[in-house]
Amino acid sequence: MRVTKKNKRVVVVVGYPPIESKKGTPLLSQNRQFQFFNAPTYIYPMVPAYAASNLQDKGYKVYWMDGISERKKYKEWLRDLKRVKPDYLLVETKSPVVKTHWKQVNDIKKHLPKLKTIWVGDHISYLPLEIFENSKIDYAITGGDYDFVVVNLLNHIYKGEELEGGVYWRALNKDIKAKPKASAVLKTGQKIYNSGPASLRHILDTLPFVDRDLTKWYLYAYENGNYKYFPATYMYSGRDCWWNRCTFCVWDHTINPLGSYRSFSPERLFAEIKHVVDKYAVKEIFDDAGTLFIGPKLKHFCELLIESGYNKKVRYGCNMRFNALNQEYYDLMGQAGFRFILYGMESGNQKTLDKLDKGTKEVDAINGPRMARKAGLDPHITIMLGYPWESYTDAKRTINVAKYAFKKGYYETMQATIVIPYPGTPLYRECKEKGWLLTDNYEDFDMRQPVMQMPFPAEKIYELEQDLYSAFMTPQYILRKIMSIRSVHDFTYLFFMGKKLIGHLLDFDPNQTKVNYFSLPFWGNASSKLLKHFFTPKTTVDNEKAQIKLSDSAVNL
Repeated sequence: MRVTKKNKRVVVVVGYPPIESKKGTPLLSQNRQFQFFNAPTYIYPMVPAYAASNLQDKGYKVYWMDGISERKKYKEWLRDLKRVKPDYLLVETKSPVVKTHWKQVNDIKKHLPKLKTIWVGDHISYLPLEIFENSKIDYAITGGDYDFVVVNLLNHIYKGEELEGGVYWRALNKDIKAKPKASAVLKTGQKIYNSGPASLRHILDTLPFVDRDLTKWYLYAYENGNYKYFPATYMYSGRDCWWNRCTFCVWDHTINPLGSYRSFSPERLFAEIKHVVDKYAVKEIFDDAGTLFIGPKLKHFCELLIESGYNKKVRYGCNMRFNALNQEYYDLMGQAGFRFILYGMESGNQKTLDKLDKGTKEVDAINGPRMARKAGLDPHITIMLGYPWESYTDAKRTINVAKYAFKKGYYETMQATIVIPYPGTPLYRECKEKGWLLTDNYEDFDMRQPVMQMPFPAEKIYELEQDLYSAFMTPQYILRKIMSIRSVHDFTYLFFMGKKLIGHLLDFDPNQTKVNYFSLPFWGNASSKLLKHFFTPKTTVDNEKAQIKLSDSAVNL
């Protein structure tokens, strides 16, 4: 099918302009928590990839231009954009880089004045008018179904299709024929129209498979700590998390709010898995839905992998909640070829779990991974430090819990971050109400510094983050890793993970951008943390955690 307007095929670019920073590589794509990494990581942006694939499937000419993963300079990326001469540009943004994107929109429009720009993402969903106030943007799409809505927007313009909710445009825009559902007036006096609340009821099974050739899947197939076997790729089984309540999660409260969770059917998800394994010889897949479906859907999905024999062809990973599964389900996942399972621990303190509305107990952080380990899975844990209500002692307790679990073999790997109250979250609103914010400058919300008040000196957070990243370094953990080496691949994987660890320690060096991989101050800080844990493996929670029984956890099946 060809889409025509004055006999011209409509050209759309989907991608990310490069963001050049001395802080490192920006983790913008498919990321709930924005961060700059010194050791580059490139995450396959699934919803933009579905958007590009859906546009192409509906007859539009699409180019994929992710300047970040292609390691391009902004001027180089802009030169490529000018060469393509697109009619539309779709870009996802987040709070820490939205100011950079305002400038880039204006610069792009200066070079390509006829280009129509479309911005999406969680920050846009929370503050859709802001980008109109600060840039020459043409359209904003709110909500997490912009892969559907962008097709609808262009179909409205070129085919007269009824416009769905979630689209914002300037009143002077003559391409939109729909009657606006609401309007607002900017400080400049300019009027902005919108088509009503975000459209979030699409059936995911109707999406085409991600066109991985179009979206240059190989850019994201290697440099990612969630992979052990290569080449690897991402899937996205649902929008986004069925728990959907955590007060810090910006996706839960902007693009995929409570009540909007949907998933692919097990059959549809398996069909796309089979496609990427057969066509691209993919060895590992990570499913980046906020939490993979559970219950009968999970059982059927595992059975499809086992009965087809694809459990022998590809390893699978997913996000999961500590208290979502019992041993029977973990064992089934192990049989189905699951390897990697990612949990959001967030804190080792129950008061924090309750304030975050995590719906889990401290004991679950031991029992869930312990069951996963028994089934042969590798648990990966994400933890945050820097809560306004947590003391220095509370933060050290979290580190000790992680250290105990690494020592016992319940945790395999970990990601540590500074907690950030992203605009649009209940945590952000609480910070505003209680005066906790140290800064409200979006560019400071990049996890390189605390932006909330804490009961201890702010500079201590770097020491704590490095301490947490070093917590695995016990004799027990190191011995298990050495004993687990069975091949050159195992050795190479450990070397890769070691390189990632050094990068993360550098991310949180107290001297920040004044140090690098070759700096003696950095190696002094990092070595002292690692050696301290190696020579003092005992923790303050050893006796407490050793008493935990499986019966202490209530499983949400």
